[in-house]
Amino acid sequence: MELTLTGIIVALIVGLVIGALGRLVVPGKQNIPLWLTMVVGVVAALLGTVIARAAGVASTPGFDWIEFFFQVVLAAIGVALVAGTYGRRRLTR
Repeated sequence: MELTLTGIIVALIVGLVIGALGRLVVPGKQNIPLWLTMVVGVVAALLGTVIARAAGVASTPGFDWIEFFFQVVLAAIGVALVAGTYGRRRLTR
């Protein structure tokens, strides 16, 4: 797989969207910065793709809704975990 500037930009945009959707799914206010939401989103997008491929649902005609669902669920879990850890860490300072 070739790493290009376009690929990096697309990964960041997808990560931002997935992270934002994961953040919307989690109830309450998450006191984490945008860059951390993006990191969680990128990781969730990658893991969601791996899980979808392992389950054999990543290559469907049209938009891969199941893969997208995996990504958003993982982003929501990641945002909840990071917000809890990050918020707790900021409170103890």
